Amino acid sequence: MIEYIRGELAELTPTLAVIDACGVGYGLNISLTTYSAIQGKKDVKLYVHEVLTAGGRDDSFVLFGFSSKQERELYRLLISVSGVGSNTARMILSTISPTELCNVIASGDEKMLKAVKGIGLRTAQRIIVDLKDKIVSSGIADELHVSNAPSSAVNNEVKDEAVGALTMLGFSPAPSAKVVTAILTEQPELPVEQVVKLALKQIK
Repeated sequence: MIEYIRGELAELTPTLAVIDACGVGYGLNISLTTYSAIQGKKDVKLYVHEVLTAGGRDDSFVLFGFSSKQERELYRLLISVSGVGSNTARMILSTISPTELCNVIASGDEKMLKAVKGIGLRTAQRIIVDLKDKIVSSGIADELHVSNAPSSAVNNEVKDEAVGALTMLGFSPAPSAKVVTAILTEQPELPVEQVVKLALKQIK
């Protein structure tokens, strides 16, 4: 079992990192979260999850790499959920950061999960139900300083309307929700139109 690979970053794309370790180039599938964490670095250390697929015409051995143990643990929890495969789990972690994902699951925010490409309502609900207690018992929530209780500071009605408006304007739902939630956490009394105006200045 490979725990991690450390070496020189030989190649990097948003989905793949090649690490030269003692003359051997290891190709690891990565999320955008990990891509952002290691971009621009010369020497890196990625925690590994191995996937061996046997049967059929060809056997395959694939490595997934993560910039932190917490991200790897969340990935492993995600693929334990029925209907969530390796690529879907990577897509989730590419769209939502580990801390945000823990908050989304802890607060039961199925709309945020549904904003991820390939995630339907049933899968989003299953992820929340299956993992809500596990992210606490595994210790990830404590390590990422995540509260197990939903935030009462955010007006969900205003949040949903603001995210809907931003989506209509062409912005992706997941990053829009992140910005809107941050705004409402600091200024919970703001009306929808003010939230949208502030979000337009911050969203990328």
